[in-house]
Amino acid sequence: MSPRQIDPRLGAQLVEAAARLLAEEGPKALSTRRLAAEVGTSTMAVYTHFGGKDDLVRAMVREGFGYLNRRLTEVAETDDPIADIAVLGWAYRHNAVEHHNLYTVMFGGSSLGGFALTDDDRQHGRYTLETLVKAVARAMEVDRLDPGDAYLVAHQLWIQLHGLVTLELGGYLIGPYDADTCFEAQVCGMLIGAGDEPAAARTSLAAARERRA
Repeated sequence: MSPRQIDPRLGAQLVEAAARLLAEEGPKALSTRRLAAEVGTSTMAVYTHFGGKDDLVRAMVREGFGYLNRRLTEVAETDDPIADIAVLGWAYRHNAVEHHNLYTVMFGGSSLGGFALTDDDRQHGRYTLETLVKAVARAMEVDRLDPGDAYLVAHQLWIQLHGLVTLELGGYLIGPYDADTCFEAQVCGMLIGAGDEPAAARTSLAAARERRA
């Protein structure tokens, strides 16, 4: 009898199921037996893919940043870097909503309970900032933003956007101050604060809105 073939999709299915259990029910729900039952496989298959629970959580973090990087790098580079920055922000938000369980784990902090992330794990996802850093640097080069540290400006945008996304995923941004309204106001204010002219920033945001649609 030939050995049973391993489903190549199983690893991704385990990661998605584990992220959902961890995000929705907390660390105590993430047992090997429970995870295997959720996916319809054996506990041995879980151990085959991941040596232990810490490795599984680490895989979730890396998978989450992988999704994010693919979404960001799909954003086309145009001759309007300010519009590109706004579109990257929407891409970040859409990825967080689409993969909200993984997003929660990626930035889970204390919610991960006893599962240990190392400093290397936390720094791993910084490569996803490169697309934004490049857009910010281009905006500085064409005098849309004040000359400065493109990495620092990108971090400021990331910090503000992460706060908005956290509230959006929690269902707090509703009514007249929904996530889209707050996002545009936040990005516009940040870009003006970084040196862009108000009218030019609003024009670029309008262009970004059309690209999003």
